[in-house]
Amino acid sequence: MQTNPTETTTSQSAPLSPATSNHAADTGNKWENFHIIRRNGAVVGFEPGKIVIALTKAFLAVNGGQGAASARVRELVETLTAQAVNALVRNRPSGGTFHIEDVQDQVELALMRSGEHDVARAYVLYREKRSQERARSAPPVQPEVAGQSGINVIDNGVKRPLDLSRLRTTIAEAGANLPHDIDVEGILKETVKNIYDGIPVDEVFKSAILSARALVETDPSYSQVTARLLLHTIRKEVLGEEVEQSEMTTRYAEYFPQFIKTGIEGELLDAKLAEYDLAKLGAALKAERDQQFNYLGLQTLYDRYFLHLRGRRIELPQVFFMRVAMGLALNEANREDRAIEFYEVLSSFDFMSSTPTLFNSGTLHSQLSSCYLTTVSDDLAGIYDAIKENALLAKYAGGLGNDWTPVRALRSHIKGTNGESQGVVPFLKVVNDTAVAVNQGGKRKGAVCAYLETWHLDIEEFLELRKNTGDERRRTHDMNTANWIPDLFMKRVMENGDWTLFSPSDCPDLHDKYGVAFEEAYVGYENKVANGELTLFKKIPAVQLWRKMLSMLFETGHPWITFKDACNVRSPQQHVGVVHSSNLCTEITLNTNESEIAVCNLGSVNLAAHLKLADNGQYVLDHDKLERTITTAMRMLDNVIDINYYAVEKARNANMRHRPVGMGVMGFQDCLHMMRVPFGSDAAVEFSDRSMEALCYHAYFASSKLAAERGTYETFKGSLWDRGILPQDTLALLREQRGGYLEVDDSATLDWDTLRAHIAQHGMRNSNCVAIAPTATISNIIGVSPCIEPNYRNLYVKSNLSGEFTVVNDFLVRDLKDRKLWDEVMVADLKYFDGSLARIDRIPDDLRELYATAFEVDPTWVVECAARRSKWIDQAQSLNIFMAGVSGKKLDDIYKLAWTRGIKTTYYLRSIGATNAEKSTGRGGELNAVSNGTGASTAASASAASSTVPALPEAEIVGAACTMRPGDEGFDECEACQ
Repeated sequence: MQTNPTETTTSQSAPLSPATSNHAADTGNKWENFHIIRRNGAVVGFEPGKIVIALTKAFLAVNGGQGAASARVRELVETLTAQAVNALVRNRPSGGTFHIEDVQDQVELALMRSGEHDVARAYVLYREKRSQERARSAPPVQPEVAGQSGINVIDNGVKRPLDLSRLRTTIAEAGANLPHDIDVEGILKETVKNIYDGIPVDEVFKSAILSARALVETDPSYSQVTARLLLHTIRKEVLGEEVEQSEMTTRYAEYFPQFIKTGIEGELLDAKLAEYDLAKLGAALKAERDQQFNYLGLQTLYDRYFLHLRGRRIELPQVFFMRVAMGLALNEANREDRAIEFYEVLSSFDFMSSTPTLFNSGTLHSQLSSCYLTTVSDDLAGIYDAIKENALLAKYAGGLGNDWTPVRALRSHIKGTNGESQGVVPFLKVVNDTAVAVNQGGKRKGAVCAYLETWHLDIEEFLELRKNTGDERRRTHDMNTANWIPDLFMKRVMENGDWTLFSPSDCPDLHDKYGVAFEEAYVGYENKVANGELTLFKKIPAVQLWRKMLSMLFETGHPWITFKDACNVRSPQQHVGVVHSSNLCTEITLNTNESEIAVCNLGSVNLAAHLKLADNGQYVLDHDKLERTITTAMRMLDNVIDINYYAVEKARNANMRHRPVGMGVMGFQDCLHMMRVPFGSDAAVEFSDRSMEALCYHAYFASSKLAAERGTYETFKGSLWDRGILPQDTLALLREQRGGYLEVDDSATLDWDTLRAHIAQHGMRNSNCVAIAPTATISNIIGVSPCIEPNYRNLYVKSNLSGEFTVVNDFLVRDLKDRKLWDEVMVADLKYFDGSLARIDRIPDDLRELYATAFEVDPTWVVECAARRSKWIDQAQSLNIFMAGVSGKKLDDIYKLAWTRGIKTTYYLRSIGATNAEKSTGRGGELNAVSNGTGASTAASASAASSTVPALPEAEIVGAACTMRPGDEGFDECEACQ
C-alpha cells in the first residue's frame, strides 16, 4: 500500500471531531495567527486537520484499511492529534510559526508515547527515507553572502533585509561568559529554519529564543542564553529599539526618570515616586545583574510582574527592582539611601519580597501583604460579611485562611427561626465559588483555605469536600481545606480511645481553649453527653476518624493536617488571643477573632547566596552576610505594614496593633548540594537546625533593633517576648501541656542570652518574625530550589502560567561533566527515568545519594529536618510530605511522627502514581546500554535523546497542586504566599 504517513501539509484538510482537544478541534479563526514553513520556504496556514490525515495514513500503512477505520483507531488519532497540537502551541498561545519538521517531530513523539511502536517505527522510517531522497535531489548549497540570508523582515512597518551577522552577534553575546561553550551556529541555523520572508522582526527573536530553549536539556547554561535573548526582545519593547547589553548602564540611567514619569501619567505608579532623586536612583541601577536570570525567572517576571501600559511593557528588570524598593522606602527619612539599600538585596537575589509586594509596591494600589486569616462568626450576617471580606482581600492578591469552627453544625437548633441549621458545608460552597469569581485582579486564581476543628460535628462531611463523587452541591473543588487538630484527639488516637463530635453552638468555649484547659472542658462536655444533658453529638473511635482523615488526604490531597495546640502553646501572642487557623499555605499562625483579621507580610532569604568557602574548601554559612541581609529585609517587611493598602478595616487594626511579619527561606536543597550533603542524612538535619537557628537569631535581633529605633508593637507587654521566653523555650511549655508525646532536640550554638537582654531592654517591633512559605514563584525568579523542599526531579518540564520550561539540575550536570558522564545517552536516561538517578547504572553511588529526588528521600528525613527548624520559628513552615508507595501504615507513622516532633502544620501530601512507580521499580538500565569505551547507545536511547522532555501526566500526583500542574517544583504555585 502506497501511503505517505508524514504528509501533514499537502493533503486536504479534514475536520476534527468534537472529541479532539480545544486546540485541535477549532478550525476557524483560532489558527489564523499560526503558520507552517514548508521545506521549500513557503509559508502556509496551520491546519490541525492535516495531522489527523497524516496519522490516519500512518495507521493505514501498518494496519491496512479495516484496522485504520476502527473506532479505537479513530479515537486514538484524534487524541494523538490533540497531544501534538497542544505541544506545538502551548509555548506560543498568541500565535507563531512552526517548521514542518517541528510538526512531524511532535507527531512522532505522540506515537511513541502512546505505545503504538509499530506505527511510530513506520512513521520514523518513512521520514528518514524521504529525507534521504530530498538530500540526493537537493541542489548544492550556495555559500552565504556576508550578513545576508535572502530573507526580509518587517521592522516598525518597514521592510528590510535580515541582518544575519547582527543576529549571530546577538546570539554570541547571549552566550558570553558562561561555563559552557554555546553552539552559536546551531542556534542561528535553527532560528533561520523557522522564519520566512516578510516575517515581523519580533518573530525572528522569538524563533531564536525557542531555538536556544530547546537545548536547555543538554546543558543548563542554555537557560541563561535563552533568558538573555528574551532580554534583548524586552529591551526592544520597552526602549523602542534594539539595544545591546553593553549599552545598558547608560540607557538604564537615562530611561529610569522617564519610566517614573510614564508610570505616573498612566495612573500606574504612586505620584510620590517622583519626589525621589531619580538621577541618583537611576545611577544606582546595575545593568550587569540582568545577566543573572535563567529563562524561567525572566519569562515569569515579563509575563506577570513587569508593569505594562496599553499592552506594552514599560519595566526592565533593574527598573522593576528599584520600583519595588522605592515603594517600600516611601516613609523613610533618607529615602534614596534606603531605596538603594533595598534594591541591592532584591537585585542581587539575596532576598526576595513576596509576590503581592512585587506586584504592587510603588503602585496606586499598594496591597503588599500576602496572607489574611479570618474567623467566621455563627450568624448569617457574620458569615456573609466574612465572604465579602474574602472577596475584597483576594482582589489585590491576598491569600486567605478562614476559621469556620464557630459555625453551628448540621441539625443544630436555630433559635431565631425555630429551625435546624444546614451546617458549615453549604456556606463553604459559596466561599469556593467566590474564590473562583474574584481571581486576584485578573492576574491569577483566587485562593482560600477553610479550617475546621476535629471535634466539630460536620467534620466527616468536611473531610469529603474535595471528593470527585457525591452531591456536587456539597463539594468544593477549587478551594483548600485543613484539619485543625487538638492534642487531645491525637492522644485518643495513640491510646485507641473514643472521640465525640459536638456542635459549637452547644460548646462554644472549645473554640478558644487549647492544651490542658481544652482537655478539661472537652471531657466536661463528654460527661454532659453521658448524663443526657447534650443530645446532639456523635461518638466514634478516634482511630476511625484518623484513618478517614488520612484516606481523604491520600485520595484528594485534603484536608491538610495541622495541629492546634502546638500553634497556640508556642505562640508569642497567647496573652491577647488564640490562633484559630493557619493560612492558605499553612505557615502563618496568628490570632484571629470577630474583630481582627490577621495579616502577614512575607519575603524569603536566598540561603544559597549566604554560603561561603571556608579555608578547608568546604561551604559554610556566612553569618556576617546573613546578618546584613536580614537586617535590611526585616526593615523592608516592617515598612510593608505602614504602607500597605487595607481593603478591610479589621485587617488594618490587627496589623497595626501586632505588626507581624514572616521572613522565610529558600534554596535549602541548593545549599546541601553545594556542601555535598545528601538530604537524607544526619548532616542535612544538623544543617537545617543550625541554618534556621542563625536566620531566626538575626531576624529576632533585627526586630528588637527596630524596636529601639521605632518603638515596640502595641501589644508587646505581656507577650512571651516580654516575659523572656523565646520560641525554642516554648517546647518545654508544649511538653508540659501535652504530658509527654514530644521528642525534640534542644541544642543551640548562638549567644541567645545577649538577644534576651536586648529584647528585655528594647522590646520587639514585630509580634512574629519568621514563617517559611512555599516560595514557588519567587524561587523561580531567582533560580533556586523552593523553600525547604528536596529536589523534585533532576530533569523535568515545569508548567506555570508563563508556559512550559525544561528544568535541569545544574549541580548534577556539573558533577557528571567532571566525571565525563554527561552525554546524549545520559540525557535520554534521565528522561526515561523521570529525572531519577536510581536506575541508571552508570551513576556512581555517591551521586545517586546526593541527588536523590523528593520521592527517593525517606519522608522521615523531611520531618526530622522540619522539626529542627520548628524549634526556632515563632510561626510555622509550609511542609510538603513526599511519599512513594503510600500505605496506610506509612501515612499513620509519618503524621504521628510529625506530631510527636512538635511540628505545627503540614501542607500537601505528595504521592507518586502507579505509572511512575512501575517504571522506577522495573529492571533498570533499559536505556542505559552503553558499550565500554565507546559511548554508543541503543536505538531506543538515541530516539529518546532526540525527543523533548515529556511533561508530567496529571494523574501522577494525588492531591494536585494549588493552581499549577504537577510539573511544578513542589507541585504548586501557592503564589498568594509567594
